[in-house]
Amino acid sequence: MKVKTILVSQTKPTIPHSPFFELEKSQNIKIDFEPFIHVMPVSVKEIRLQKIDLTMYTAIILTSRYAVDHYFRVCEKMRYKVPDSMKYFCQSEAVAFYLQKYVVYRKRKIYVGQRKFEDLCPLIEKYSSEKFLLPTTDKLKAEVPVLLNELNINWRQSVFYRTVISDLSHLADVSYDILVFFSPTGIDSLMKNYPDFKQNNTRIATFGAITKKTCEDKGLKVDISAPSKKFPSMAMALEDYIKKVNKK
Repeated sequence: MKVKTILVSQTKPTIPHSPFFELEKSQNIKIDFEPFIHVMPVSVKEIRLQKIDLTMYTAIILTSRYAVDHYFRVCEKMRYKVPDSMKYFCQSEAVAFYLQKYVVYRKRKIYVGQRKFEDLCPLIEKYSSEKFLLPTTDKLKAEVPVLLNELNINWRQSVFYRTVISDLSHLADVSYDILVFFSPTGIDSLMKNYPDFKQNNTRIATFGAITKKTCEDKGLKVDISAPSKKFPSMAMALEDYIKKVNKK
């Protein structure tokens, strides 16, 4: 079946040249964006109950833009001035670029991984004498603490924000040719909002091996998956699929 509509389970990109906008234009399709999950801040009181002393850490591990926002939110609430000597270890270039919202990039010690958390680990290991803080969500990927423990470094995790399932009841009567998911929590949101969901002719696209497995474990068929050597981005994988089915 041809593809005319896509729903991406994320917030609409703010950058004007998003690959999704380019895809929408080049393939003459409609792409909507709807976050299936949202983030709620953890209060400073709750963080204090975790016995976190921000002054004790010399390096911060940042896995997402949410982590960046909530780390600096907590610092401000606690009236802690982040020292210029702080080291930042960012999982990807996107996270490192976003960090510029809070710090003068060229004047800070910022270390950047390629994309996966495991790519960042060798950089962290080089600075094993630092004291690392990992501000994160309550839905942290299980592999992250395992990888950090293998490095034999001094590190501590603290929940600075929570991932919450969004209310999607307003989409009940809307159908799309493709649903795009980037996290297992997005799949959980779909099934919680629509426990009687039937895939039928809806195609599903997933990003990441864990997201794909979660989808399949729920009894859903994955038609499009990324990343891969051929299609490192979701937009590229979608474009290839759409070109094939729409020319039939």
